[in-house]
Amino acid sequence: MKGGRTGGARREGATEAEFTAYVRERRASLYATAYHLTGDRFEAEDLLQSALLSTYRAWDRISDKAAVGGYLRRTMTNLHISAWRRRKLSEYPTEELPEAPGEQDTMRGTELRTVLWQALARLPEQQRTMLVLRYYEGQTDPEIAETLNISVGTVKSSIWRTLRRLREDRALSLGQDQEEESFGELVA
Repeated sequence: MKGGRTGGARREGATEAEFTAYVRERRASLYATAYHLTGDRFEAEDLLQSALLSTYRAWDRISDKAAVGGYLRRTMTNLHISAWRRRKLSEYPTEELPEAPGEQDTMRGTELRTVLWQALARLPEQQRTMLVLRYYEGQTDPEIAETLNISVGTVKSSIWRTLRRLREDRALSLGQDQEEESFGELVA
């Protein structure tokens, strides 16, 4: 009996070590995904923490460790969708943007990146989620439709309207010569 407990403790320690190593190796890209989904540093940290907890609990059941990245991204997407479906409408769109959360640029980008993120922040959550899934996660229209439980046609038309809206955004078009370059950086 004693040997069984020791073996279980060793396996638990190995699981924790594997999971910790995986998270250390991928923490920047995992955080970036969470940030792209939420558009907020603090919400991204909470979302990532919840997804990591869920993944840790399922770590031994994940037989293909190469698929952990997809599992985590899907978990983050599902958690994010559940959160904004549950959220009561306590936030209302306004003409004025809130102050920037801080001086630190967590994405290590330029002023252009800040302007692009502000434009994304003005989008409704479902539209922003579709753009993140398409351009940052590389999902296809059918994959996005399945994730969001909507039709492929809705995904296509929503993304088209959202991109048109971003192209018409005054903040993004201040430098007319840089508009295509700026927009290209958004979807790169």
